[in-house]
Amino acid sequence: MKIQPLSDFILIEPSKEEKTTSSGIIIPDTAHENRPQKGKVISVGPGKKNDKGEHVALGVGINNIVLFKKYGPDEIKVKDDSGKEVEYLIAREEDILAIIE
Repeated sequence: MKIQPLSDFILIEPSKEEKTTSSGIIIPDTAHENRPQKGKVISVGPGKKNDKGEHVALGVGINNIVLFKKYGPDEIKVKDDSGKEVEYLIAREEDILAIIE
């Protein structure tokens, strides 16, 4: 399934970070109650319109790794082509704090 955001919305795949303890035990991201604040941009909308009615392009692009506000994005779950449920986040450009290089 292809999702094309509208306006200044951005589709983000949240990062799944695992942490390893000093003894080598891997703690998956699902063990933490905190929402992710980092992810990969999958798709972007065309941007907002300015006062002249022209689209103003977004400052982020596909494949950028971004930091975003913890509770800014909305969670969505969709089924991919194989029927597996995938979780994405939809955020406005104003919810993006930085691009990680």
